[in-house]
Amino acid sequence: MSEPAVILPAPLWRRLAAAFYDGLLLLALWLVVAMADQAVRILAGLPPSVRALQAALMLAGLFLFGWSWTHGGQTLGMRAWRLKVRRVDGGALRWPTAIARYGFAWLAWLPLGLGVLWSAVDARRRAWHDIATSTEVVVLPVISGKRPASSSRDAP
Repeated sequence: MSEPAVILPAPLWRRLAAAFYDGLLLLALWLVVAMADQAVRILAGLPPSVRALQAALMLAGLFLFGWSWTHGGQTLGMRAWRLKVRRVDGGALRWPTAIARYGFAWLAWLPLGLGVLWSAVDARRRAWHDIATSTEVVVLPVISGKRPASSSRDAP
């Protein structure tokens, strides 16, 4: 029988790599939202509204991250770097926790990323938004014996 895999807290470098991937995805989503906002305003004859656009961008980000965290615990960047966010008891996040985590994550990034960099000195490698919402980001173990999907070149 094989030993259970050890789940380790995510190191800062890995969190930053996943955040970079997610930042690119978020930027693309924001571009789509901004274009849609502009198109709707032009078609409806409405004046530009910076506050409405800001609210739409924040809600789009909340939906992107909230959905990812509550449906599998991984964003696209976290999947690429084998990371997962979960409650400290190991359970999955629910929407109230995801909403709070998203809000606190903005506060953690705003002061030059100090709240995220905090994970480098925290004993359990938690950033401010992890501490505030009782969540943690862990590295998923590599599953041995799992082959990548075969390509058409592999077919006889």
